[in-house]
Amino acid sequence: MDSLDLRKVFSLLFIIAIAVVFTVQFGPGSNGFSDVNPAGAPAAAAVVNGKEIPINEFRREYAGQLQYLRQQGQPITEAVARQFGLPQTVLDRLVNTELLAQAAARQGLRASDEEILRILQRSPDFQKDGQFDYATYQQVLRDYFRQSPADYEEDLRKRLSAQKLLGVVQAGVVVSDDEVRTRFAKEGNQARVVFARFLPSMYADKVPAPTPADLSTFKQAQEKAIKEYYEANRFVYQQPERVHARQILLKLAPDATPEQKAQVLARAQALRQELEGGKDFAEVASTSSEDPGTKASGGDLGWVERGNWEPALANAAFALEPGKLTQPVETKYGIHLVKVEEKKPAQDKKLEEVQDEIATTLYKKDKAKELARAEADKALAAVKGGQTLTALFPPEKEGQPALLRFEQETRPEAVQTDTFNAASPNVPHLGPAPELLTAVFATQGPSVLDQVYPVGDGFVVAQVTERQLPDDAKFAEKRDELRQQAQQAKQYEVADSFIKALKKSGKVETNPAALDQVAGG
Repeated sequence: MDSLDLRKVFSLLFIIAIAVVFTVQFGPGSNGFSDVNPAGAPAAAAVVNGKEIPINEFRREYAGQLQYLRQQGQPITEAVARQFGLPQTVLDRLVNTELLAQAAARQGLRASDEEILRILQRSPDFQKDGQFDYATYQQVLRDYFRQSPADYEEDLRKRLSAQKLLGVVQAGVVVSDDEVRTRFAKEGNQARVVFARFLPSMYADKVPAPTPADLSTFKQAQEKAIKEYYEANRFVYQQPERVHARQILLKLAPDATPEQKAQVLARAQALRQELEGGKDFAEVASTSSEDPGTKASGGDLGWVERGNWEPALANAAFALEPGKLTQPVETKYGIHLVKVEEKKPAQDKKLEEVQDEIATTLYKKDKAKELARAEADKALAAVKGGQTLTALFPPEKEGQPALLRFEQETRPEAVQTDTFNAASPNVPHLGPAPELLTAVFATQGPSVLDQVYPVGDGFVVAQVTERQLPDDAKFAEKRDELRQQAQQAKQYEVADSFIKALKKSGKVETNPAALDQVAGG
């Protein structure tokens, strides 16, 4: 799946989530204690008509979607997920589900106990020896979802009720013969393209730093742009105190007896003695920690803010110097040993302190963009002269997944698309490019597109390598398939319009701080 397909997947996730009403997503969070909510941290990811969507629920859904995409073979990183808007899409999906569930309740649509029970009994995650097992059900909810059966079943009921209402809304969709034929006209209008992208980042190292005179002139001319950049990236210049830490977690059951707590504490003290004796923390964590989210990485938590942790753990860790260990600290997850690798003090840089830095960045970006455009113009002239993009810019990473190639592009490379049609809003492996798409489907056969197309921050030169015009002889054999596709597309449009109407008539407040906290924005 390429980058444009990933955008489409993200846009449809809320419907997928309503249909797939049960999935065990993750362990107890990627850092072993991620659903804590100390004072000052956002408590709700959104509020829908007065009903809160807890940040813990958003965190579970986001982690689950990342896991799902990776299981489908997508090499998706946190950075790529943010780039394609996955955190916002997941939050929108939760908001949409809540809106639908509330509307379902107003119309008397409610999933029955029998429907809930059937889903629970069919789930392999709750089975033992092929049968539903209530003790296993309780354990999974306690260890993975941090929910009681009543809370989990109510959440499941909400999703099922939302699905019921969506089914009612979509049931009346009818597709006419004219709509089917129009779809065929687009589906049968196909092309393949080879293109090369010229990005400013490819030429950044060729741009020298501005002279003091150049910088002064640029600052005067771009005062507004510099201020806007500072505001958009304020989180970079204003950050709380952070530590890069590792942890070892020894789990404690919520109902652990004093004797059980004493046993776990003794194990933690023994591990601490080993660490103080010189054993490598990462090695001990990988063999002894019981946090599934960090065990494989040697307990590495990355950079952590004080507000991400329970106060007792935060106070112990942030009091340490780099290289030091906490004493065992108990939280509701168990007993923690934390080692601080590095520390970064809080910072609050004003615009005046960083405007030269920002101006230099913007100056070099502008110059790099000019170089990218000049190289694209040069390439277009060469292609018009008879050369091919593949010969001019041979791909170095043949066969590599498109997402990785997209992340690592350091020079122009010829990219051959799969076949796509006039109904597509995107160019495969490239993304939205409306002007380029119009030009592609205006051609009658293979040809060089006669201009450079701005796409995103960069520029694209393209050649149409294959063209296929609609063939009415195939319409009869594809009629049923096209009708089904058209009906599904129309059902999606109807559902989308219905949810937009619910949002317009209701009150939805989202919390950007929740996205930043969970997805590292």
